[in-house]
Amino acid sequence: MDFAILVGIAVGLLGLISGFLLDGGHISVLLKPTAALIVFGGTAGATIASFSMQDLKVIPKLLKNTVFQKLPGEDEVIEQIVQLADQARREGLLYLEDRLDEIDDEFLRKGIQLIIDGTDPELVRNILETEIYTLEERNDTGASIFETAGGYAPTMGIIGTVMGLVHVLGNMSDPSTMSSSIALAFIATLYGVGSANILWLPIAGKLRNIGKKEICIKELTMEGVISLQGGYNPIIIRERLNAYLNPNRRQKDKEPEAKEEEE
Repeated sequence: MDFAILVGIAVGLLGLISGFLLDGGHISVLLKPTAALIVFGGTAGATIASFSMQDLKVIPKLLKNTVFQKLPGEDEVIEQIVQLADQARREGLLYLEDRLDEIDDEFLRKGIQLIIDGTDPELVRNILETEIYTLEERNDTGASIFETAGGYAPTMGIIGTVMGLVHVLGNMSDPSTMSSSIALAFIATLYGVGSANILWLPIAGKLRNIGKKEICIKELTMEGVISLQGGYNPIIIRERLNAYLNPNRRQKDKEPEAKEEEE
């Protein structure tokens, strides 16, 4: 689990509210249901109108993924592919058919099944690349939903403020209440800008980062499968796939070996 998104949102809200209170504000001033209805209702409506219901049905899953999605580490994937390559080199590719049930990653299992079936290497690459492309498109659509909400929210806040000011100017019989009414009108702008920058855009950014890592792992897996099918030495496969690791992590992987040689 990754609680970074929840921690970030909480820290952002705490910072804004604390700053307001320290400046002499009162929390009750910020709680205006009418402004919230205009901003959040308008944002939801505009966002729903921008996408199909099929796209919007995955919103609960996307929100869950920002916290609970667990992607395998690149080094774990590399280790698994190298082990499979070592077994295939000693026992033959058909031996891997008995290991398919032990592979949890559906994408890797599909690639291994293709090479066991004797599929042409170029066709294997094309099939896996298509799978990666469609995954990338789905990830992009999911992040775009929240980016779109982040774009509409400030505008809805301005609309709410304008509506509030129209109401104020239409009821000027009591000038003593004008200042508080104007302040109330600007709460809508606060809701719009605040929700965009603390909720919708950070969620979109989180989903994009998760998607990028997922695509990177899939590309690493595809290269590993193609290398395995080509009969490369497991050591060569490891070196080839290490290119997907952060250079700092690759350096750390080499440090223990260097220490052993010195001893």
